[in-house]
Amino acid sequence: MYLTMNRFKVKQGQEADFEEVWKRRDSHLRQVPGFKAFHLLKGPEKEGYRLYASHTAWDSEAHFLVWTKSEAFRAAHKGAGENRDMYLGAPELEIFESVQALE
Repeated sequence: MYLTMNRFKVKQGQEADFEEVWKRRDSHLRQVPGFKAFHLLKGPEKEGYRLYASHTAWDSEAHFLVWTKSEAFRAAHKGAGENRDMYLGAPELEIFESVQALE
């Protein structure tokens, strides 16, 4: 499994708007080969922001890379910059490859 995660520092008072943007958003992921799962996670409140993380699970790095070059990727991220005022800084991308899985 291949996991990608974006961490977002959402300004206090913007949490509900941030969550609504994600709930209304069509990620176009369900039809993408190799896609396994998506989760938006709400983390702890810190000084001036709330931490969120979005993560996608993929069958492989190759599947993820194909998606990043696809029309589905462009459609899912269209207009993403319109909500910049909700964040403290840019999202932080983290990528992980599975070395052990228990199911």
